[in-house]
Amino acid sequence: MHARQYRKMSDVDLYFFDPLPDKAQSYAAQWEAKPLNSPDEVIAYCDVVDVCLPTDMHLDAAMKSIAAGKATFIEKPMARSVEECAQIMNAAAKGNVPLMPGQVVRFFAEYTTGNRLVKQGKVGKPAAARTRRGGMAPMGSHGWFQDYERSGGVLLDLAVHDFDWLRWTIGEVKHLYSRSVGIQQGSGPDYALTTLTFENGAVGHVEATWMDPGGFRTTFEVAGSAGLIQHDSRTNAALRTTADGKTFFDGAISASDDPYYKELRGFLDAVTGGTEVPVTPLDGAMAVSIALAAVESANTGKVDAPAKG
Repeated sequence: MHARQYRKMSDVDLYFFDPLPDKAQSYAAQWEAKPLNSPDEVIAYCDVVDVCLPTDMHLDAAMKSIAAGKATFIEKPMARSVEECAQIMNAAAKGNVPLMPGQVVRFFAEYTTGNRLVKQGKVGKPAAARTRRGGMAPMGSHGWFQDYERSGGVLLDLAVHDFDWLRWTIGEVKHLYSRSVGIQQGSGPDYALTTLTFENGAVGHVEATWMDPGGFRTTFEVAGSAGLIQHDSRTNAALRTTADGKTFFDGAISASDDPYYKELRGFLDAVTGGTEVPVTPLDGAMAVSIALAAVESANTGKVDAPAKG
């Protein structure tokens, strides 16, 4: 996914490491990328490092990249624990190294527009938000996605998108309660439902699933004192907004406006221009904090609260 976007950028030469020779050869041919012999060689050679590894490997790769002074992009979730996120953040801050987590949902036009409408007051004071995301369970190399010790399961790997978007859109989370079908097993498909209470009094419901045979789908709605906004990836070509008894559609959403391109281009432009990255390391850490509080709640059956920034 990332290579496809880099190939659109005339100022980017792509280098990579893959331990599997056959995959490395096909990847190099498909994306006009040059294979190198180790992760350390990639870090040493490149100006910018993009970490697209399983979540439990993020810390080591990021720390090496930051120690080498290389601007570092890390796929979501930023790391496997809040403590690891803090370690990465502190190293980047100490070394004055640009660092950005890959919370790509912020760059999807529907979600960007939804955030803008809420912040512009189009729904009035937000009272309730509901999101849904998922499809069938991913596997990954050696099935790492379905090993919760490595991926964190559906709450950390998938729901982290919506936890981040809701925090960005509604505000900080005060506490939450989560239930999960599969978390006690520690592996395999899962379905989780998390209820969030925000510090401003709004409530949220986050549904995440790796158990939907109908295919991948995302939805959200935000209701407030003055209206409602809705999105459904299966039925809506745009956002539908209802306010003052009227319903209208926002036609500014373009299918060609690739959110992954916008995310990576935004990061590179910030690096070259010396400006703040579009998604801050704290944003990535807070999304992990909310997700891991949900994991704890699902495991204990008790209300939990995310660690504060």
